[in-house]
Amino acid sequence: MLANLVLAYAHILDRDYAKALPPLKKTQPRAGELADYVAYFTAMSKGAEGDAAGVIASLQDFDQKYPTSIFSRDAAVIYSSALVVQQRPEEAVAVLLQHRSPPRADVEVALARAYLKAGDTQKGWESLRLVFYTMPMAAEADAAGSELQSSGAPAASVAERKTRADLLAQGKRYRDAATEYRNLLPDAAGDLQYATQVGLGSALRHSDSHQARSYLEGLTLPAGEWNAQRLYLLADIAHSAGDDDGFLQILGQLRQSAPTSPWLEQGLLSAGNMFLLKHDYDRAIDCYRELDERFPKGKNGHYAHWKSAWLNLRQGRNDEASRAFEQQVTNYPDSAEVPAALYWRARLAEEQQNTAMARAYYGKLVDRFPNYYYADRSRERLQQVGEGDPVSDATLNRIPPLRLTANYFDTPPADDLRVQKAMLLENGGMVDFAVRELQAASGAGDGQTWAMGKIAEVYQDSGAYHRALSYLKRQIPSYFAMEYNQLPRSYWEILFPRPYWSDLKRYSMENGLDPFLVASLVRQESEFNPSAISHANAIGLMQLLPGTGRTMARSMKIRHFRAEQLLVPGTNLQMGTRYFKDLVDKFGGRLEYALAAYNAGTDRVESWLADGHYRDPQEFVESIPFTETREYVQAILRNVSVYRKLYKTP
Repeated sequence: MLANLVLAYAHILDRDYAKALPPLKKTQPRAGELADYVAYFTAMSKGAEGDAAGVIASLQDFDQKYPTSIFSRDAAVIYSSALVVQQRPEEAVAVLLQHRSPPRADVEVALARAYLKAGDTQKGWESLRLVFYTMPMAAEADAAGSELQSSGAPAASVAERKTRADLLAQGKRYRDAATEYRNLLPDAAGDLQYATQVGLGSALRHSDSHQARSYLEGLTLPAGEWNAQRLYLLADIAHSAGDDDGFLQILGQLRQSAPTSPWLEQGLLSAGNMFLLKHDYDRAIDCYRELDERFPKGKNGHYAHWKSAWLNLRQGRNDEASRAFEQQVTNYPDSAEVPAALYWRARLAEEQQNTAMARAYYGKLVDRFPNYYYADRSRERLQQVGEGDPVSDATLNRIPPLRLTANYFDTPPADDLRVQKAMLLENGGMVDFAVRELQAASGAGDGQTWAMGKIAEVYQDSGAYHRALSYLKRQIPSYFAMEYNQLPRSYWEILFPRPYWSDLKRYSMENGLDPFLVASLVRQESEFNPSAISHANAIGLMQLLPGTGRTMARSMKIRHFRAEQLLVPGTNLQMGTRYFKDLVDKFGGRLEYALAAYNAGTDRVESWLADGHYRDPQEFVESIPFTETREYVQAILRNVSVYRKLYKTP
């Protein structure tokens, strides 16, 4: 039965629906708990073949027969469409109304067509408008718009049109958003007109910055948030164009006209980052400090405070930096910068010969953030500081404990039907359907954490290591703050997998590299997806550019190299390890520098190294001005430690 079901689904994926029907017919007598799959796939195939009567026969009483089926809403759409074809639109409406919550675009479009066929044009238009104006990113949105127009629907309200434009902008369809805003302008008034004007300027900022500048400069808006946003957009355009004087001039206008606006907060952040990249650290400190003082509860307050504190250390103002590091913990105890603040406050305590305080801060970091980059550095420092009596520090007491909200050791109930269906589907290679069944099980009650682990296992067992890893990272975002005994070992092995291990270990050791280091690099680059291709056209496990592949191929005397070969795991690992080894050699064996170069390029790393004196590689890493590169280096070195703890030896 399973074999025939899989064969039928393969034909459906190939859009060869006629060939799907015979194996589906063979499954029917023994379909058992997968009977809803057979019925739904049969209806899909018959619908594609134009057999509306066959669809109705396949899905008759589907909800009554299979009340918990994952296909309930999908079947309703197919069934209702067939009913409409058979001139039974009222029945189609009745079916779809049962499946309307939460709103879904395909259900609403099918409902609209049924209403229109039944002669209830007002309700039909309501459903089409719901899709077109509030779900513009849905695949059905364009069809809904066309049907509104062809059916003679009355014009939408200004508010509806504004909603569509805003949602298009949020979805980064900036050209479409700009068109909608522009069409809306003649009909908008008051605050809505100002919002539309600024929305158009923002959409143009992302699609045509030259036009955006002239448009925004020509706007006259009342004092307040709309004008503050206009000024920020102009400042951002000037910044992107390299017009630093123009940027600072507009920022001054924004500071004067809207001193409490979040747009000023964003502008000050941009100014601080601009001066940081120019190595003008004192002016960067001024901007970050102003942001923190004006907007301590803003979304960037914690980051600005940290950057100000850190740059004071880089400028040699250790006493001021010490106070600021403690303030980071006191004022922003939940912020992402707390581990770094603890570590560098402890380092300064060491330099001040206050070993008791250093031990306390290092110890807190190790206990509260056990798998963080700075936890490993703290363990190293604790060995140098030596043992001693602990000291109490009120600042450290501000850090909240890790809150575990779930028991990750739950196991699936032996009699759970969805689990049994999922395992059967997994055996047939129908992984996505197995996951959907487990997701439905997870939503069936509170505390169903076993389903989360089972979903990750299904992905991993199918060879989709990257999907398992990505899924579990999303489900347990605080895993790096957890002790090993707070998660099952199987979870850790999914989070830190070892696929392609034979090739990875072989090529790592041929190049004198730690296999766990290379695994950590691959984890950060592609999450072990051999088919990964980035927006910059970096390819495969180690995300090599085709040009880098060609260079390595010449160096390694690999003939007839083609970029597609980088999609082969073994080839990618062979070339990637050689390339990384060259970077390690170039930077004298310093992994921190080589990793930074792998991410940001050797020229930038050489520039950063030439910028000034660093106590050690840790200070260099924290000083990297690109957040992506800084976090990249720290994450890989952190991951190496976890790999070693999990697997001991390669």
